[in-house]
Amino acid sequence: MNEITLQTKFSVYESTAELPSDIQDLMAKAVAIRKQAYAPYSKFRVGAALLLDNGQVVLGSNQENAAYPSGLCAERTAIFHAGANYPEAKIVKMAISAASDTNQTTAPIPPCGACRQSIAEYEFRQDLPIEIYFMGETGSIYKSNSLKNLLPLTFDKNFL
Repeated sequence: MNEITLQTKFSVYESTAELPSDIQDLMAKAVAIRKQAYAPYSKFRVGAALLLDNGQVVLGSNQENAAYPSGLCAERTAIFHAGANYPEAKIVKMAISAASDTNQTTAPIPPCGACRQSIAEYEFRQDLPIEIYFMGETGSIYKSNSLKNLLPLTFDKNFL
């Protein structure tokens, strides 16, 4: 038997004030759209803001449905909107903020597995890493230089 070791690397910002000004603005948009999430069942709200290489910012919030799992996460809402409306644009940066209506979220909350796979698809498709910044309601912010830090063993079209 052999073993492999996979390592990931994240930058950690202790507050939004430490972020570069363009990312502060992007995260503020993620926080604002998070507050518009439709989350009557989970009471867990997520907002995502994408910066495209054409300068456009695309927003998404989670949208729940009583018929689980018919809802859609914020990250995929934003990514699919960008793909449909700006098919030639590349996603350069993504800011994600998550908060609970029932308790304060202070730890950085990363994308779920389904969102990671969707982000991976766009990263492969555009052949450009996507910087991903994620946080809870308050507290530190993690930055990943690529989705590959969040999903090191990716499944892509090369396996088909």
